[in-house]
Amino acid sequence: MDRESASLLPGVCALLADSGKPLPDDTSLEKLLDRFTELSEAGVSLPESCPCLLDFISTMASNSTSDPSILSFTLKLSGLMAATENGYRVLQERSVLEVIFSVKHWKDTKLWDDPCIRIGWLYGFKRMLLHPKALTFFVQSGFLKPLLELQSDPSIFVASAAKQLLVHILLATQPEEAHASIKTSEDHSAVVLQTSDHIKESLKESKLASDHARFLSLLALILEQARHPLREQLLKALAASLEELAEAGDSRITSPLMDVIMAGYSTESDDVTKRLLSSMLNVNKPFDLVQAAAWFLSRSRSCASRDAVNTSQAVRILLLPLHFVTEQPLLGTGTKYTSTICICYVKLSSAPVVDNVTMAAQLKNKKAFISMICSCLRKAPEVALMPHDVLPCAPAVIVLSVVALLRMCSGDTLTSSWPSLNGRRNEDFRCLVSSGRVQISALNALASLSASPGANSTTNQVSEILLHYLCKPNSDPTVLKKSYEALLQWMSFWTLESSIPQQLGEDLLMTVKKRACDPRWEVRDSTIEFLGQLQCIPSLGSVDASLLSNRSTAPLLREALQDPESYVRASAVTALARGLVPCWQQETELPQEQTDTVRQLLDILHKDTEGFARRAVVHYFKTWFFVCSRPPSSPPSLLLESVRVVFSCGSLDLDWEVKVNMLDLAELLLDSAFLGYKRRTGAENHPYATFYTDVNGPTKDADAALESALRTLAGQGVFSALLSSLVDYDRPVALKACELLITIRDAISLASASTMDVSCELPEYGWGREIRELLKSEGDAGRHVNVCEVLTLLDLDERRGLLSQSSDHVHNSLQSLLQDILSAGGALADPRKDGGQEVIVDCY
Repeated sequence: MDRESASLLPGVCALLADSGKPLPDDTSLEKLLDRFTELSEAGVSLPESCPCLLDFISTMASNSTSDPSILSFTLKLSGLMAATENGYRVLQERSVLEVIFSVKHWKDTKLWDDPCIRIGWLYGFKRMLLHPKALTFFVQSGFLKPLLELQSDPSIFVASAAKQLLVHILLATQPEEAHASIKTSEDHSAVVLQTSDHIKESLKESKLASDHARFLSLLALILEQARHPLREQLLKALAASLEELAEAGDSRITSPLMDVIMAGYSTESDDVTKRLLSSMLNVNKPFDLVQAAAWFLSRSRSCASRDAVNTSQAVRILLLPLHFVTEQPLLGTGTKYTSTICICYVKLSSAPVVDNVTMAAQLKNKKAFISMICSCLRKAPEVALMPHDVLPCAPAVIVLSVVALLRMCSGDTLTSSWPSLNGRRNEDFRCLVSSGRVQISALNALASLSASPGANSTTNQVSEILLHYLCKPNSDPTVLKKSYEALLQWMSFWTLESSIPQQLGEDLLMTVKKRACDPRWEVRDSTIEFLGQLQCIPSLGSVDASLLSNRSTAPLLREALQDPESYVRASAVTALARGLVPCWQQETELPQEQTDTVRQLLDILHKDTEGFARRAVVHYFKTWFFVCSRPPSSPPSLLLESVRVVFSCGSLDLDWEVKVNMLDLAELLLDSAFLGYKRRTGAENHPYATFYTDVNGPTKDADAALESALRTLAGQGVFSALLSSLVDYDRPVALKACELLITIRDAISLASASTMDVSCELPEYGWGREIRELLKSEGDAGRHVNVCEVLTLLDLDERRGLLSQSSDHVHNSLQSLLQDILSAGGALADPRKDGGQEVIVDCY
């Protein structure tokens, strides 16, 4: 701690001890505690360097009139100091710990009811327990009981902190080695025993599902980090309670109960978790059954290959709802299932009359039924990738079942492809019709299933249902977007042999043209995005489909540049850039219509009032230049002309992302200008350093080439844009510009910069005047400046340091914090000092 802060600290301690009122800024004490924590972790002994803190804690231990926030700070500070050997010894000698952490003391003073005190008590102990003797003090003082009681605290912050502290204490009982015996200390055994008894009694006494979920969450958190034998000891003690919960079949605790099972589960584990898992995978409630199976597959990926029995059962359970609803043979034929609920499904799928009360109730509960279907759909792609000895059907059948479900959701259930559906089943599954939630889940699943084995055999069915959704006039915008995404996923796997028929391609083109004129901007935006993303699918280059022709889609994109919605205009710009990448790569001359498009984009950069479209335009030219300069080549003249306009407009733009994208383009230009030169060897060499043929100095040819490159950059407006951005009010823009200027300066410093005459023009006012002020030159010094002289005179390294600092670096100090606390405390003690007005504390 510095001398000034050390001199201020006693006054702060006295102020906090004497004043019974809270500070105006309730975060200042937390910030002060953070400072003390940093000092302690840096190896500073707080009792030795700050002896006034000991007196402060001793005073506050018997003070019950101060504000709870100050008392809570005292508890946390006590725990921090007691975490070290010296602090623990001194506080014990003063008998402070027994008093300040006494729950009886705080209850007698009626302060324990304040959450601030309970939080301070918990955090103080959590810090103190870093000391090896603190656990013994904690257990022998009887503090475990109140900690267990705080697990059910009405304050969620207190309950969460109590849970974390209890987990920390329990894990401290573990042996260092996983296979060693558990510590036999009475303190450690008491913690484990009391904790298991408390959880057992709480699960038994409480009838509320929220209480059960809370303690199951605590147990799962412990088991996830516990090792043998602590994990087995806890599971054995709580086995009966957990099995009772599993048999009760309460849907509200299925997830936390599965968390507990999977946290303690392994193929080598004892019979407790195996019995629990078996119970959960054989419950007689479809929703709970599916939820448990999904949870098992999500949490057991590491041991799924070693537990084929439970994995196979979970897979069958997750396929059951789709099997029942769509009548696809997902479970094979002639197979006998051990699960009673499986039999229930099979019976109902073949009988027109619902003869099972449980299933009938599940079908009538629309919310639960849809949630169950969505859970199955989320896991369907993962299930389709399971080994063949686990999966009861071919992956292609899963794809067809999702297609069938999508057809049901569209309301098209009376077509020739559904001859077995009767009136009763249509009535049962009416909740699926037009369900956006099921449609979105099914489309997400269908997109992921494109990578499953044998998916190509379902190409016609998939393309037909996706086109059907795209053609529906009343489709929800989100459903349409998901349909486009699924179609893109499938098209990325299609080959020439499995491509969509020509007629279907023409129908798709007609649908896309119609959707591009949809009155809903979300639909237009999704359509334009789809057209742009088509260009990113390499395998479509050989497919003869009219939709994939730029001549068919480019007019739609150019028309979208005039869309009234800025999102759509931005998507159109991005799509046009993707479509022109092959043309740019071949360095062919752009036709007149594409040249007109470039002019249109520059007009957007000039006049568009929304930042989204302007950002996309700058990114368009950045992509163009990147493609043309890989490998190095001469950029087209139209591109170079456009670059000048981009820098001119981008420097004046009010959107900081436009300016950052402009600087990315400037970086590409720098890279291209210096890329042709070899680099000087040595650690001091910069990636853009110029070529040296002699280790003693640069050649004249290299200097001439560098000067020519700098003149080109100046002519393109790069230097003017960088100098303008250097004084920009947006710090990310100024920082990037500063770094690029340093790059140029370092390259120039290796050459004979004094002989180079490269200039750029500064405006008479605005940023030009700021640059001249930085150079300490008068306004009549001329509008043109020498680039080499500017880069030499500007202190770019210092400026980069300042721009890299956070905005609070000036006030972010312990001394400033202590001064603020004293100032606020003094004004609080004497209201006349601030005229009765609110005190504003400037704590970083």
